[in-house]
Amino acid sequence: MRIKLNEDRKSEIVRALMGYFSSEFDEEISEFRAQELVEFMLKQIGPSQYNQAIQDARKYMQEKLEDLDTEFFEPDDL
Repeated sequence: MRIKLNEDRKSEIVRALMGYFSSEFDEEISEFRAQELVEFMLKQIGPSQYNQAIQDARKYMQEKLEDLDTEFFEPDDL
C-alpha cells in the first residue's frame, strides 16, 4: 500500500520542510528536493505509522467495547 497525500497537504509539508531546513540548518533546499524528501519519508515511514495508527485505533475500540459489558450489563433476575 502506498500512502498518498492530497496536493494541498503535500504543499504544506514541503513548505514546512523548506522552512525547517532554513531555520534549523541555515541551508536552503529547493522545492524539488523538499518534495523528494517528503516522498522518501512517506515510503519509508508512512506504512509503519499507518499500521501503528490502525493498531492503536483497534485497541481503543476494543477497550470501549469491553466497557459496554461493565457499563450497561443488566443481570438476569430469573
